[in-house]
Amino acid sequence: MYLRNCWYVAGWSRDYDRALKSQKLLGENVVFYRQIDGTPVALEDACPHRKLPLSMGQLEGDTVVCGYHGLTFDCTGKCTDSPTQRGMTPRRAVVRSYPVVDRYRLLWIWMGDPALANPDEIFEIENFDNPDWGYTDGGILPIECNYLWVCDNLLDPSHVAWVHVTSFAGGGTDNAPLDVEKTDRGVVVSRWISGQDPSPYYKDLVKFEGKCDRLQHYEMCFPAIALNKSIYTPLGTGGPDKPQVEKTYVNISYNFMTPVDENNTQYIWFQHRNTDPNDKAISEKMNAGAIMAFNEDKHVLEAVHKGMADMATPNIDMGLDLGAKTFRKQLSRLIEAEQKSVELAE
Repeated sequence: MYLRNCWYVAGWSRDYDRALKSQKLLGENVVFYRQIDGTPVALEDACPHRKLPLSMGQLEGDTVVCGYHGLTFDCTGKCTDSPTQRGMTPRRAVVRSYPVVDRYRLLWIWMGDPALANPDEIFEIENFDNPDWGYTDGGILPIECNYLWVCDNLLDPSHVAWVHVTSFAGGGTDNAPLDVEKTDRGVVVSRWISGQDPSPYYKDLVKFEGKCDRLQHYEMCFPAIALNKSIYTPLGTGGPDKPQVEKTYVNISYNFMTPVDENNTQYIWFQHRNTDPNDKAISEKMNAGAIMAFNEDKHVLEAVHKGMADMATPNIDMGLDLGAKTFRKQLSRLIEAEQKSVELAE
């Protein structure tokens, strides 16, 4: 069960071209391609005749030709040619078309009612076009677990003390109190940690020396987009509601979880920082560190998924799970409301 009337990240825009590309998203098989003018297209990946994947066919101009009997479909999913019985194309020879939009180097897809798809509702990446900010190439990682386990992990600042010892860990990440806040777009779990050294990942990135004040801001937004903000500022200058000083270092990790099915997740991310916009070496170093850390998460989360599916004794919850439980409850309510709306419409 997924929230469908919302925008998900299908993948990096650079990975979609004139070739037919098949993906499973939210349990549905989708074929992507670009029209001659570069406009992205997403269709149900199944010919209505015998359900051969359209991705096994070929492109002719801006249309997809099924590799079984030549049924041809345009970008709206309408059948424009049926070679074996021209002039008598079955009225039900239609495939579903999904709204898709290129934005922020990403290809976004709307998996719900196409009539409700509004590109203005795509998650905003603040400062994306700000020339003073630098960003990493990012990455894409398949994880063999339900997407909600990844969401839980990205609402848990404490796990870094054990899972990411050589990267995101640091003094206070194991026991400093957490603040949990519900917002109109999800949940924020955060805390300020004072008087500690920067974590290993950030040690050579911050623009000051010595101890720091550090903010861990872990935010999960509907349907499954995490904004993890790390703020490092010289000791004594950080804290709730304090303005940023000249040497305040801000890095935001944008994380996009798209369910493949109930047992698999596509995880895409990139980092966005308020310094060194043109320093390729820093971007590459940050990206390499992130890839290492997120593979550590993958290793843990795949084991969690299996362990929770095959548990022999009941699991327990802890105080650190409050943010994740709150987000799951909010998301569940949105899904239930959406399903009731669909049922009423039918």
